[in-house]
Amino acid sequence: MADEPLWRPDAERAAATRIMAFARARGFEGEDAIRRLWVWSVERRADFWAEVWRTFDVRASRGADVVLENPDAMPGARWFVGARLNFAENLLRREDDTPAIVAYAEGRPRREVSWRALHRMVRSLRAALAREGVGVGDRVAAYMPNVPETIALMLATSSLGATFSSTSPEFGTIGVLDRFGQIAPRVLVTVDGYRYGGKAFDIRPKVREIAGRLPSLARTVVLPWLEERPDLAGIPRAVAFDDFLVADPPPLAFVQLPFDHPLYVLYSSGTTGKPKAIVHGQGGTLLKHLCEQGLHTDLRAGQKIFYYTTCGWMMWNWLASALALEATVVLYDGNPFHPSPAVLWEMAEREGLHVFGTSAKYIDALRKSGLEPGRRFDLAALRTVLSTGSPLLPENFDWVYAAIKRDLHLASISGGTDIVGCFVLGNPAGPVRRGEIQMRGLGMAVEVFDEDGRPVRGRAGELVCTRPFPSMPVGFWNDPDGRRYRAAYFERFPGVWTHGDWAEITRHDGVIIYGRSDATLNPGGVRIGTAEIYRVVENFPEVLEAVCVGQEWEGDQRIVLFVKLREGRVLDEELRARIRRAIREECSPRHVPAKVIQVPDIPRTMNAKVSEIAVREVVHGRPVRNLGALANPEALDHFRDLPELRD
Repeated sequence: MADEPLWRPDAERAAATRIMAFARARGFEGEDAIRRLWVWSVERRADFWAEVWRTFDVRASRGADVVLENPDAMPGARWFVGARLNFAENLLRREDDTPAIVAYAEGRPRREVSWRALHRMVRSLRAALAREGVGVGDRVAAYMPNVPETIALMLATSSLGATFSSTSPEFGTIGVLDRFGQIAPRVLVTVDGYRYGGKAFDIRPKVREIAGRLPSLARTVVLPWLEERPDLAGIPRAVAFDDFLVADPPPLAFVQLPFDHPLYVLYSSGTTGKPKAIVHGQGGTLLKHLCEQGLHTDLRAGQKIFYYTTCGWMMWNWLASALALEATVVLYDGNPFHPSPAVLWEMAEREGLHVFGTSAKYIDALRKSGLEPGRRFDLAALRTVLSTGSPLLPENFDWVYAAIKRDLHLASISGGTDIVGCFVLGNPAGPVRRGEIQMRGLGMAVEVFDEDGRPVRGRAGELVCTRPFPSMPVGFWNDPDGRRYRAAYFERFPGVWTHGDWAEITRHDGVIIYGRSDATLNPGGVRIGTAEIYRVVENFPEVLEAVCVGQEWEGDQRIVLFVKLREGRVLDEELRARIRRAIREECSPRHVPAKVIQVPDIPRTMNAKVSEIAVREVVHGRPVRNLGALANPEALDHFRDLPELRD
């Protein structure tokens, strides 16, 4: 957007970065070294990812026979064929008394977990899971806050060759069952409740229902969080966390498995039905995160990295992987503005954070709060601020450099749950320009296509990836022939990954993300499916039908819910409050609409589907491209120029 950079590392700092050393080792020097490195990484993808493996010393009992098989097939390419490794082994490289995890949580004192203590916790959990029969291919589900026990549980699960899946405790019963109900977990680990914004939320009633509706469960493990000894009566097959642990476990062992063995199940937004259960392989996840954290973020052993996230967002999985670089992972669970906007920055000063990660929405809210962290706190150690979740506004680039720190690598990054990583990232050796993401990810053949599938520069289009990469999903759960997987990413442009972001590649070879190109809601950077909201709202007897869209608002997106009520019914404040409360309780607080508006009719397609995209376009004053596809196009008139949408 702007020619003059907001920040550029000095020559010494740029030369000392890992990404520049990686470029020099391949013969790339000078101003355009990183651009040439990206070209090489895309054109010679097998060589690039093999070099990432070697550079970061991936631990494996057996190397690959072939680095890339079927290199032009997307989907269909296979990476590191013949290799045998274990994800957890690569994250548990150290066993000493230096800190592996530092944890903060509302209402609780600071905790420090050494590498040695983390090993002990993983050993005990691994033995306990094995006692319940968990082994290769089984699923372990976590309905947990962002605390050290959750990371230890993930590592224990991975060490056994089982598959881990998590969501956060603010999700309601329907939201959890829509996710975990698909994968039939053998063990569910949860808490009795959580704290947020100074309030305590007891989730045991939800846990009772969830555990009762997951017949696959052999055990429900409850970590006391609100009470020292919570009553677990009525929770099927329940045991307290400490009673579940094995007191004298055997030494850690790591089952060696193929590169693409299922490590995680993450979940899509659920726009057109239940969330898609996306299966990610252990090797692709590991390599992608090593590349993003080691090269694009310049994270080093012993440094402290923080990301504000919950266990229901892929950034939790991303953050946990920093252990593979022997960095210290800093966790925070709770409201980032409670008891004041300073809470995370007090933590940053105390810990001497090197990397501070958050959402663009948080940065915007922090700016509006009036706090200037750089004036109030000692941030001498801070080198990098990461922002994701939604586009970072140009004025918030300015604010970060004015209010946080002048000499700082500000990296706006963007990708998704779909690839448990990023398509576009930072470059710690290069300039930061206002409103612009610095570069396309190494090894990622990212382009922007017009409507005819032609690459374009300097104007917006569909963000795509034209060649395979290791962190592509193994597939979707319960999709044996891969049909749903192919339909999700490869129908628009066959053989090309279409991500659903509206983006532009600039003349600086940077990237601007304008938002989602589909109907997925994205408030505060959290992708939310409309179907999840509809399943709650349309249970109200007063509601006949509903349509939900994201309205661009103050640099972010807010959820607007339109409802068609039964004849004679009126949307009063009492009904609005009940709708919002039900969505909060059964989905999550992030699903709650900013506006709930009554309309007399809702547009539908010829096959009777609600047309969210048409409503979204009208709300933003844009033309609807295909009115002929609507059965009742006159219904759109009700959505034009609504006064409620202007405040």
